[in-house]
Amino acid sequence: MLQITIDAVPLLVRSAGVKNYLYYWTGHLRQESRGAEIRLFPFLGEPRELDHEGSMVDPWSTRARLALIYLLNRFPNDISGWMDSDVNVFHSCKLLNPPRHARLTATIHDLTCWLLPETHSPANVAADKRFAERILQRADALIAVSEATRLDAVRILKLVPEKIRVIHHGVADLFFRVTPEDAAAVRSRYGLDRPYLLFVGTIEPRKNIDLLLQAYGGLGASLRDEFDLILAGPPGWAQDETMARLRQPSSPGIRYLGYVAEGDLPGLFAGATAFVYPSLYEGFGFPVAQAMAAGTPVITSAVSALPEIAGGAALLIDPRSEEALRGAIERILTSPSERARLIGLGRENARRFSWVECARQSLRFFEDVA
Repeated sequence: MLQITIDAVPLLVRSAGVKNYLYYWTGHLRQESRGAEIRLFPFLGEPRELDHEGSMVDPWSTRARLALIYLLNRFPNDISGWMDSDVNVFHSCKLLNPPRHARLTATIHDLTCWLLPETHSPANVAADKRFAERILQRADALIAVSEATRLDAVRILKLVPEKIRVIHHGVADLFFRVTPEDAAAVRSRYGLDRPYLLFVGTIEPRKNIDLLLQAYGGLGASLRDEFDLILAGPPGWAQDETMARLRQPSSPGIRYLGYVAEGDLPGLFAGATAFVYPSLYEGFGFPVAQAMAAGTPVITSAVSALPEIAGGAALLIDPRSEEALRGAIERILTSPSERARLIGLGRENARRFSWVECARQSLRFFEDVA
């Protein structure tokens, strides 16, 4: 029997995209396992309901496991003695000293710490570069979440192209199944009384929030009187000025909801007139695929993996141009036919992103590695 152990430390901490990936990916790997055994390290069972803001296990167990990871990474050693000898593949995420008797794999999510280091904290940059040196460079095989990310990894890290397989993320079924009643319930719960533009994501420099606020503020008064701009997502390492603009906006119509629970996101997406995501770089771009699955037209950036994920079903803009972003917003808000066109294209495009298919491709990847 194939034995696969996956380092699932992000399930224990506050995290957005990587936690989303690990939660749905490992769950579907177990469902599609075909006899393979999927274990979660450090000694995790079935995680609870997805919560990006907290740990998936109780506080005492979280502290104990994080302390273990800290010690294992701080004092280099071979953890083979901690693991069953029958593990065929170890998929690393945060652990820098994986067991030597297993084949080593990992997922490459993005290269932002190399391409846009100014949008990250120095600690994040150092951690990513340490992981690349200790894990990515020596891994037997790797998963990249998009072709754009694979090409960046080959170009920047000089990794062997043949050892990287592209496997796209999935989108959770609840985004495809969302109903108008779900959207109405979320609008009522959050007091969203007017039509709205939506942004969803961690508030951090890479997400380009300041440009979005400027573009919205530059819309004509008639559009701002009709459409609000709603932003949802936990504060990350955003600049103080950005958070101040969100909490005390200078333009009426801007509302910051903070973190929105996973269960409310499909309705929040489905209730929006359009979704706007002017990110400076994405390794994949979960919210773009989620918005399309929920039937919401999308404006996003013509950079990194975003055109690949948008698949010709979004308005693409230069994320450094306020004029381009404002023009796309005006176009989508004033043209019902354009919105209808993008909704149809988006729903079809989103069907490419299935967690079941992601799990099946990943299991074939692990079988080949083993």
